[in-house]
Amino acid sequence: MPQLTAKDIRKLTPAERQKKLRELYDELSSIRVDLATGGGTENPYKIRAVKKAIARILTVEREEELKVSE
Repeated sequence: MPQLTAKDIRKLTPAERQKKLRELYDELSSIRVDLATGGGTENPYKIRAVKKAIARILTVEREEELKVSE
């Protein structure tokens, strides 16, 4: 998964951001299930990267929300 930057996220439409956010949550969920069932991940950093990408998207959405309310 290539790293998402805030600059790339801002280029996405709100619908695309929501779609990407759902995909990331699904990916995080499947990683957590794999870990809970005794399997490991081939890349332990992947959980951290997915969580950071989710946080970036939520941050950009919050910034957009605050711009609208001003």
